[in-house]
Amino acid sequence: MSLKHGLLGFLDLSGSMTGYDLNKIFMSLFKYIWPAQRSQIYHELKSMEKLGWVSSNIIFQTGKPNKKEYTITEEGKAELKKWLVEYDMQDQLRVKSIFLMKIFFSGKNQINENIKLIQSFKKECIDVLEILKIGDGTIDYSSGIGFAKNKIYKDIVYDFEEDYLKMCVRWADKTIEKLEKNSEK
Repeated sequence: MSLKHGLLGFLDLSGSMTGYDLNKIFMSLFKYIWPAQRSQIYHELKSMEKLGWVSSNIIFQTGKPNKKEYTITEEGKAELKKWLVEYDMQDQLRVKSIFLMKIFFSGKNQINENIKLIQSFKKECIDVLEILKIGDGTIDYSSGIGFAKNKIYKDIVYDFEEDYLKMCVRWADKTIEKLEKNSEK
């Protein structure tokens, strides 16, 4: 996924948002599947404006700094639509994981160090599963223009995330078992 396209998607659902609001909702909804820094979001918004995908409007405020509100343009809607229907299986199957790269090269470590690392990974997965189960209270998915009709797709993404995290916990358990057996040899 491209950060630009994620931002276009939120603007398409909401109509218009400030950079601050986009950052807040992006980090609330996608913090586990596509984390981004606030500076990246603002950089992408500036780039998207140059591409003609969004337009901006300054909202003047008394006693507070002015705000810049972004709106998706027709060109932005066309780009989002094009991106939504593209499918590249090779791109979909790629996993970019610093953690897995570390595991690959962990033969230099003591087995008990690697077990601790994997136990930490497992704990983090379980913690995120708990957050998904109870929600973190930052976003009311039933409110907001466009978001109520998008709820089923949010649920589908969260189902994937939940299944993925459960798979990671199973993988961690199997890996710990393998390492413990290997240390007995």
